Amino acid sequence: MSWGTELWDQFDNLEKHTQWGIDILEKYIKFVKERTEIELSYAKQLRNLSKKYQPKKNSKEEEEYKYTSCKAFISTLNEMNDYAGQHEVISENMASQIIVDLARYVQELKQERKSNFHDGRKAQQHIETCWKQLESSKRRFERDCKEADRAQQYFEKMDADINVTKADVEKARQQAQIRHQMAEDSKADYSSILQKFNHEQHEYYHTHIPNIFQKIQEMEERRIVRIGDSMKTYAEVDRQVIPIIGKCLDGIVKAAESIDQKNDSQLVIEAYKSGFEPPGDIEFEDYTQPMKRTVSDNSLSNSRGEGKPDLKFGGKSKGKLWPFIKKNKPPPPPPASASPSAVPNGPQSPKQQKEPLSHRFNEFMTSKPKIHCFRSLKRGGATPEDFSNLPPEQRRKKLQQKVDELNKEIQKEMDQRDAITKMKDVYLKNPQMGDPASLDHKLAEVSQNIEKLRLETQKFEAWLAEVEGRLPARSEQMRRQSGLYDSQNTPTVNNCAQDRESPDGSYTEEQSQESEVKVLATDFDDEFDDEEPLPAIGTCKALYTFEGQNEGTISVVEGETLYVIEEDKGDGWTRIRRNEDEEGYVPTSYVEVYLDKNAKGAKTYI
Repeated sequence: MSWGTELWDQFDNLEKHTQWGIDILEKYIKFVKERTEIELSYAKQLRNLSKKYQPKKNSKEEEEYKYTSCKAFISTLNEMNDYAGQHEVISENMASQIIVDLARYVQELKQERKSNFHDGRKAQQHIETCWKQLESSKRRFERDCKEADRAQQYFEKMDADINVTKADVEKARQQAQIRHQMAEDSKADYSSILQKFNHEQHEYYHTHIPNIFQKIQEMEERRIVRIGDSMKTYAEVDRQVIPIIGKCLDGIVKAAESIDQKNDSQLVIEAYKSGFEPPGDIEFEDYTQPMKRTVSDNSLSNSRGEGKPDLKFGGKSKGKLWPFIKKNKPPPPPPASASPSAVPNGPQSPKQQKEPLSHRFNEFMTSKPKIHCFRSLKRGGATPEDFSNLPPEQRRKKLQQKVDELNKEIQKEMDQRDAITKMKDVYLKNPQMGDPASLDHKLAEVSQNIEKLRLETQKFEAWLAEVEGRLPARSEQMRRQSGLYDSQNTPTVNNCAQDRESPDGSYTEEQSQESEVKVLATDFDDEFDDEEPLPAIGTCKALYTFEGQNEGTISVVEGETLYVIEEDKGDGWTRIRRNEDEEGYVPTSYVEVYLDKNAKGAKTYI
């Protein structure tokens, strides 16, 4: 089966077919190129997706990724990043092994096709020229034969005519002979050209054209084989990365299998454990018998703190003060436990319902520690240096973290000191490189920083040891030096006072058995002696009569109008003033408050 023998007369169709084959090859190249662009785009989108969900460095989100499920998610993101890299490899290999290779081959194919069809056209032109020569000699032979025949007829006519002279007859005979000779020459020439043409035609159809078409056929078959090989390469490029992609997927499965729910649960405990003991049972308090409002011996604090001295700051005892209270100075906001029904000499509020015990308990358990100390409020609520505002377990973790950070900083400074020392030694041995004395100031500065960091570390280690129970509690003098009101932190509404009484004689929220209140009255007296009186922020009207018998409270008469100098902070008490020397707290439910002198409407607490 050969194109040269089977398609000897289909030169033009073969030319069109081979051009179509080149077009198909270029179309396949374009297809692979678009595939590489898709792979690159897909890889880029996968990388962006992986980067988008990576936790930000030095952020709270990064701290949350200590759980095994989150670590597995991070591993999945990393594996997806590697997965994206394999698609980039597919794109690169297809570009180098298919696109570049085929593009070069297409150029070679076009050149080869052009050469083969050029030879074919040249052979066509040669056979056409031979054919024209044959036709020309044939026409000339035909013309000469006709001329010789006419000359012979003229001679015979002249020879038969008796009126024609002998000379004319001889001339006609010679002319006939000449024409006859010309016809013979034309015949011989025509015969020669015909033989030559037949030879050329035989060579053309049996040698030249078959050879040219055979080359074209081989060229086309190579093109077909080449596109088939490229398709195999296309599949192999994908197949080569399948094992690596499989490893990426195996990594995701392995990360998923590494999730440990028990470990995550333990981490939650470590992250949020406060170190406090659960509250004890609340015993029944009988309100049916008239009694003086004092702290119940069966209160929440004493139910768990047996054997500890009760620190009562309410009542009329001169030796028992509300925390941070100085005579004629307002107390901090009492807890939210006060209500008209709990205050002596006051009626039950018609709009206040006694809270169910379960609500009180839930409120206690969900309330977050707050610092209402005047010192902390004056500082804008800044976190204490020793993290005393945190529960014991969380405080221990924060202190340990601080100690680790300081140790890292010390190590960094020590490395810097060693480097400066080595540089100084080099300067001493080679004065031309620098002045050793120029490093003394830097070396002294680094040493000073190391000493400061070590002192800071010792301070935090002491606090850490105290929390862990290795050292005794700090003395009163240390508390004064730190400027902080120290106590073991408990999940109560107010962390600055513990086991205290509210102005009406009732207990505040329950305190931890581990904590005791040490009131430094003299410190706070000195701190608030020169405070300016608070400005009035509105007015209020007393709904009921309230007899403030405890330090920090003020008595009001039903219907009386007074000035509001501090809103209810959520503890159930409002701070009011009658005149410059008379101010104190009353239950919020006993008054109707109008803020901003009624400019923005009334705000009522009932």
